Amino acid sequence: MDIPLLSQNPLLFSPLLVGILVSLFVLFLWLAFQAFRTPDELELRLDDYMSGFEFGEEGEWAEVEQQKGMSESFKHLLRTLGQFAIRRNMTKWQQMLDEAGNPRGWTPVDFMGLRVLSGLLMLGLSALLTLRAPAQQRLFFILTLGLVGYMLPSFWLRRRIKKRQAEIIRAMPDAIDMLTIGVEAGLSFEASMLRVGTQWDNELTRIFKQAVTEIRLGTPRAVALQRMADRTGVQELRSFVGILNQSVQLGISIANVLRSQAEEMRLQRRQRAEELAHQATVKMIFPLVFLIFPALFIVILGPAVTLFAELFSSTGF
Repeated sequence: MDIPLLSQNPLLFSPLLVGILVSLFVLFLWLAFQAFRTPDELELRLDDYMSGFEFGEEGEWAEVEQQKGMSESFKHLLRTLGQFAIRRNMTKWQQMLDEAGNPRGWTPVDFMGLRVLSGLLMLGLSALLTLRAPAQQRLFFILTLGLVGYMLPSFWLRRRIKKRQAEIIRAMPDAIDMLTIGVEAGLSFEASMLRVGTQWDNELTRIFKQAVTEIRLGTPRAVALQRMADRTGVQELRSFVGILNQSVQLGISIANVLRSQAEEMRLQRRQRAEELAHQATVKMIFPLVFLIFPALFIVILGPAVTLFAELFSSTGF
């Protein structure tokens, strides 16, 4: 069979295409594992120390001067940027997982594995759906759907973060009111947080329970509260924790601080509700113009159109 006949049949190209895609995936997966591999601190220090030495002719260590040529400087710059990008990427995904509530106890490596698995599933599905498509179109759809599958877990994680943060913001005013009542009734701040956690079951009360557990295990209260705020990414909670820690350092009564913060949170909730009410008129323009008005015009003017059509046809227009 000659080459032109082979190129006219896209099905004969499918094993070659699948083989290329599998080879590229194995290569990228190996590079990813090599990138996420974290060497030991002793190994890094030993490499840095040994980089300035080499064996002499008689087997003795002889110190040599570092080469500061263009190639070595460029390699060092690339190595530094690569390590910074990897560490920053891992830190970013860890922060996002913390803000999402650590779903299923995933680590950043687990989440990256989920992204790769999702991309592979979409690759396989797209390959099955485009069996009879031309080779170029098939390759385009396979790569596009593979990229979409790789990005889907990220979209889901960001959506989960926004939903969790909105739930925390909604629950803050009532939770701070309950904290104020508990402190004024004679309970300690940790006992009040635990009491709120037993009364309600939401994202805010869960992080309250986690903070109380850390405090009971020996973590200072200011540190535990700051970690609690950092794990959520909610600016309102960070401000509340900052004011609370500062008041404790200055010797101000916690009950007075909680009472003032509860009033402030209620005011902010009212302002957010008013802002959403003002945005409702703008958000209704699109469905009103493109969905409701056409339906009304069809119902109201539909019979008139038929009458005008009959009138014009009878008059000869």
